[in-house]
Amino acid sequence: MKISDREMAALIAEALPHVQKYIGQVVVIKYGGNAMKSASLKAAVMHDLTLLSMVGIKVVLVHGGGPEITATLKAMGKESRFIDGLRYTDAETAAIAQMVLAGRINKELVGLLGQNGVKAVGLCGLDDRMLQCEKHMGKVDLGFVGDVVQVNTELLEITLQRGYIPVIATVGCDREGNVYNINADTAAAQIAAALHAKNLILMTDVRGLLRDKEDESTLIPQVGVSEVPLLVREGIISGGMIPKIECCVETIRRGVDQAVIIDGRIEHSILIEMFSNEGSGTMFTSESGGNLS
Repeated sequence: MKISDREMAALIAEALPHVQKYIGQVVVIKYGGNAMKSASLKAAVMHDLTLLSMVGIKVVLVHGGGPEITATLKAMGKESRFIDGLRYTDAETAAIAQMVLAGRINKELVGLLGQNGVKAVGLCGLDDRMLQCEKHMGKVDLGFVGDVVQVNTELLEITLQRGYIPVIATVGCDREGNVYNINADTAAAQIAAALHAKNLILMTDVRGLLRDKEDESTLIPQVGVSEVPLLVREGIISGGMIPKIECCVETIRRGVDQAVIIDGRIEHSILIEMFSNEGSGTMFTSESGGNLS
């Protein structure tokens, strides 16, 4: 549907104060899900990042690539192994994950941004030991899966100061040099906190946090971190949403202004979230959202 000149002017006027709020600020965006698999959605994301960069926002793009790792393993005759829905990463799988994430996917994204006229540089957690890890010690042994214990921001700060978008593949290493695969949401949250980012945006394949998981009209637009335990007890936050929201809560508690879960299946969802009054997902802040009654 074509919009009128008047409607276009209203949209620009609405966006202006939001743009001004973000100029010169760091925004960390975790990119994954269907937005990486669909060509049209990928083009929209690259367009959004280009616009953010051109208006003076310091963008950091963090990406995963689980489906691509699975497909590569299959092509190489190696079966993926999952424990309670989580990938088990042996030494060979860790090497393949590094190849897929820091190689093909990372450089493809850098190339796409370059085609849009944006200066971008491909990095991973191994560069300058950016993402220092320890082996994940959960209920089950997942092999070479790491938890970030420290983020070295020097290289990121240099690239941002020089006008580049750092595109970060989520592999890191421990003190002994062992390479680990890292959950992209977790990596993005740690990077956002270390850079004192204005905003953390997690792109997912869901509308946001829903009061009724079967009804997208029940989206909860804003949640205060103090309200999260109640939502967990009520079962509104459950399953795979729990670790994503834990990432959001941690970043807020470490000084990031807001963290947002948005639907990457919607074209230009980043711009809608950042530059409109309504936003496009669920925002987590230090203040009560007032949407739980």
